[in-house]
Amino acid sequence: MFQHSSSILRRAAAWGGAAALAVGAPVALAGAAHAASAKGSTVSYAMTCIPPAIAGLPPQHGTAQGEITLSDTTPTAGETVTVTYDVVAAAAGNPSSFTIPANSVSATGSVTLGGAVTTPVTVANAAVPNPAIAPGGSFPEFQMTGTFVAPASGTINFSPDAMTISVAGTNTVCTVDTEPAPVSNSATVTIPNNRTLNDTPNQGPVGTKVSVTGSGYTAGATVTVAGFAGTSGTGDLTQVTADAGGNISGTLTVTAPTTTGIIAFEGSAYNPTTASSPAPFTVTATVKPGDLQQTLNSTVLSGTLSMTQAGTSVTMTPVPFGTGGASTGTLNTVTVQDFRGGSTGWSLTASNTNFTGPGTASLPASALSWSPTCSTTSGSPSTCVAGTAGAVGATGATLASTPPASLTGGQFAAGAGLTLTVPAFTAPGAYSSTLTLTLA
Repeated sequence: MFQHSSSILRRAAAWGGAAALAVGAPVALAGAAHAASAKGSTVSYAMTCIPPAIAGLPPQHGTAQGEITLSDTTPTAGETVTVTYDVVAAAAGNPSSFTIPANSVSATGSVTLGGAVTTPVTVANAAVPNPAIAPGGSFPEFQMTGTFVAPASGTINFSPDAMTISVAGTNTVCTVDTEPAPVSNSATVTIPNNRTLNDTPNQGPVGTKVSVTGSGYTAGATVTVAGFAGTSGTGDLTQVTADAGGNISGTLTVTAPTTTGIIAFEGSAYNPTTASSPAPFTVTATVKPGDLQQTLNSTVLSGTLSMTQAGTSVTMTPVPFGTGGASTGTLNTVTVQDFRGGSTGWSLTASNTNFTGPGTASLPASALSWSPTCSTTSGSPSTCVAGTAGAVGATGATLASTPPASLTGGQFAAGAGLTLTVPAFTAPGAYSSTLTLTLA
């Protein structure tokens, strides 16, 4: 709801011995976003693999390639993170004189941690879906997974480490020649923000004294409670002190008629990591004794999904008989009106027939390609997305679309540059095709 600013609240002046704070630019109140599963970089490292004694083979030396993927690179303290060790290339292949059967390999290993945590992570897999591996053949890429619990704070580095490859009950142990292997991925722990804020009442006329309570703040911290209007501060604010349990309570007087919410944060400068989510507040009309009130009711009616076009024919450029080439033109603009006011999007597609020419001459429908464009009228809830450039043809292609959302609709203008590829020595004459537009 609020936009980001590097400085949200600033100290304006000291007046009468009390701190007077002025609310500045818009603020971003969303909590810190957590990263999705993130692959690390592929790193190379020398390994030595010891075959089982029964094989009678010497140690095998080679270079392995590994990659560490983390389920979250910005976990909160105490969060369990999944670690995937992807062996992109094993250090050694099948050194024996017999073929390793398909789906007979399993593996366990470890991932070295550095920084805030140094205890290795044990990783394993149920089985490697391997093809049959002939003597001297390479092992396929495989993955092993494990978990670790994020510490209170700090950055943790992850490096590939040793592994044990099991085949038919025998183990080959591979260790990294120079520990640790290069760092493939890292995670930085974030501190969870459990701060809350409640306001009572959550609506009232200008001048309402709002009782605010909250929890999860730093014990003894000075906490600023402030009013907001849309994305900007209103200037209404007060300061309270968190008790030993991190709880706050106080009173904020709402003087701005545009107030839409109340926020609390530690200190005098807004920081999303030390702030609560906003508590909504609605300013109602001021009623004086003797006033009369009437309730005004209105309805916004939903409409339909429809389209119109600027014309019904397109004249494309001619091409010479002897050389052929590109016959180009511009699709008549198609105006889409989505006045349904719902939550679904729409898709505008098109297909075309073969180009028929003089006598039995023709060009295939697939010879027509386009480069779609789409623009959105200002104020529309949805944003138009142009289709991919390429062939149209009988199977059809997407000209434009909008995705589903909590509120969709608007007006949009779709178009395309058209290109018909005409081979050399195509029979002279006029060629035509019918392009059908479908909105759904």
